[in-house]
Amino acid sequence: MHRALADETRNRLLRILRGSQDPLDARGLADQLGLHLTTVRAHLDVLVDAGLATSHSEDRATPGRPRRLYEAAGDPPTVVEAGGYLLLAEMLAGQLAGTSSDVAREAQRAGREWGTYLVERPPPYTTTPNGAARAEVLRLMDRLGFQPELTDDGSRILLHRCPFLDVARRHPDVVCSLHLGIMQGALRTLRAPLDARDLEPFVQPSLCVAHIAEAAHAG
Repeated sequence: MHRALADETRNRLLRILRGSQDPLDARGLADQLGLHLTTVRAHLDVLVDAGLATSHSEDRATPGRPRRLYEAAGDPPTVVEAGGYLLLAEMLAGQLAGTSSDVAREAQRAGREWGTYLVERPPPYTTTPNGAARAEVLRLMDRLGFQPELTDDGSRILLHRCPFLDVARRHPDVVCSLHLGIMQGALRTLRAPLDARDLEPFVQPSLCVAHIAEAAHAG
């Protein structure tokens, strides 16, 4: 749900659906937004998958393929919560960006603190093997909503669908540094001989890449 609401186009679609008394089809929505039909259908699929909208085939007596119609789902409290968290993220990112002399460093440090909290610490005097550590970081980023993917050589984590994409575009030093710090803190807590060295934002419009390498203190 956070991923669905993190995109302004999907927010606009949802507002249109909520404001309509009748179900709408993708073509009509595309005309209203001035977007390509395929793009609007993809956004609608995300809203339906998140439970924010519903779809059904049109009942028609005339020949031809029935249209698929969309309407907003009910407004459970979790929808309001998700929108509130997104606004809170925007407010905090803007505050940090406007007041800190070293935005990226502060955000990365905060991320490391949370990364140490979000994974389970291994027993004393033990380390987490590389493969298990990578898998744990992958699970963590998946829980946070990134749809992560580990490359075959294990050197990169592909982060798809940032749950705070719009905020990250406006404040990459805050949001991307925070996410890098989370991975760093997690790996340190796991006592893995690995480190998250860098995070490349927006390698593609909805893809960031984190680089994982042997830690300097390994061994």
